[in-house]
Amino acid sequence: MRSVAVLTGTGVLSQLVGFLYRILLTRLAGAEILGLYQLILPVYSVLLSLTGVGLYTAVSNLSARYQALGNRRGIYQLRGVALRLFFLLAVLPGAALVVFSDAASVYLLGDARTRLGLMLLVPCLLLTGTENLHKHYFYGTGRVYPAAITELLEQIVRAAFILALLVILRPETAEGAVGVIVLGMVCSEVLSAITQLLLFRLYLGAPGKLTGERLQPAALQRQVLHIALPLGGAALLGNLISSANAVLIPRLLVQGGMDQSEAVSAYGVTFGMTLPMLLLPTAFLSALGLVLTPKLSEYSALGRQEEIRRQVRRSVGASNLILIPALALLAVLGSAIGEALYDQPGVGDHLPLLALGVLFSCWQTLFLCVLNGLNRQGASAGIALVCDGVQLLLTCLLVGPLGMGGYALSFVFSSLLGAVLSWLVAAQATGLQLPVFSWFTAPTLAACLAAACGELMETVLLRGGWGTLPAASGGLIFGLLLYLAALQAMGVGKGRWT
Repeated sequence: MRSVAVLTGTGVLSQLVGFLYRILLTRLAGAEILGLYQLILPVYSVLLSLTGVGLYTAVSNLSARYQALGNRRGIYQLRGVALRLFFLLAVLPGAALVVFSDAASVYLLGDARTRLGLMLLVPCLLLTGTENLHKHYFYGTGRVYPAAITELLEQIVRAAFILALLVILRPETAEGAVGVIVLGMVCSEVLSAITQLLLFRLYLGAPGKLTGERLQPAALQRQVLHIALPLGGAALLGNLISSANAVLIPRLLVQGGMDQSEAVSAYGVTFGMTLPMLLLPTAFLSALGLVLTPKLSEYSALGRQEEIRRQVRRSVGASNLILIPALALLAVLGSAIGEALYDQPGVGDHLPLLALGVLFSCWQTLFLCVLNGLNRQGASAGIALVCDGVQLLLTCLLVGPLGMGGYALSFVFSSLLGAVLSWLVAAQATGLQLPVFSWFTAPTLAACLAAACGELMETVLLRGGWGTLPAASGGLIFGLLLYLAALQAMGVGKGRWT
């Protein structure tokens, strides 16, 4: 729990930095530039899943194992094997993206102005992969402080580089602006990769002084691939589907009657402003997953089923106590907050539906973390792929006639399907009964009260002459206080909660 708290604290700060950065970026570059930047991010996600996602998990899990055995030499060998595999996997797709960047920007993303950004993604990918492989050594061995602090500093440095480059270089074209944004990412990743390498050597020790037996390289490589291949393959397929979903949205909006500029702007508002605002309360989820998954793996290996159930009950229960009220309040107050901060109309469009989709997707993420910790990676990957496929199908059917509202509906239905399927498999694997009252009923009732009263307080403050942002913030604070009072009245913390 201490590790989760540390990662959550730095994650929240990192999310806040990113949130402020997006506000400044929007005001500096505009919604259309942000939309173009969002278009290239799915390509980045696909490349990362192809080259590194499975390797990160392998480094984390195997580092934990060798740390427990006192084999520091094995950890050093593991790092070397993982780096070699990463660069081997990254060479061909990276080269292909540079060579065919023109065709990819026009025919794949549907906008030639993304070409320069696509080319600059390649050095960013290599640096990010190197950094993350070292970072997951710290996660696996329980040393969360170096990784957490450098993650936060990296976010701050990245935002500073990007904003400074935009101000200094003043790109005259949209393509140049997107390229400058990615160039800022590359500059920050250089510093991050060097920092993680130095910290790894500092904490592990000099190669010549490491203790433990030397592992057979072929056997170690098989261990890494046994973990990395199924997870990496599933992540790749899932990201391909998600990327197709994201790339299709502007085209479907154009087919529905928008011009290209309007479609890219609408896409940028939803994916670059509204969803990041809704994702602010979820900052702790990645921290929880990084700690919960190896812990469940440990308990599973020891046959401690009751401890597994206890950890799952606590983790999901605590998550819902945060997620449900936060998303309920943002659903009613987020429109005023978003438009005041971003100075862009449309930030609050479809906000309740998107908030519901974020909540369902968080449940799916939590239960998939449980399955991964219980060595049910195949089921986890299958559920994720099915849900991504359903979302892609619904997006194709609904976005044309309904616009971004069609995307919101597809997001809600696919996320709900993922939450239900992942819970059914997790419940079967753990033998855990669904604690309806503590997980859902109590926080939902308290959150509904908080949202209704928070919206009422916003109205009262607006009539009292307060500005839009102060009134919405006052409603948010008032709603949170009522939520805590309602939980206390229903018995939170009295032994029967989880």
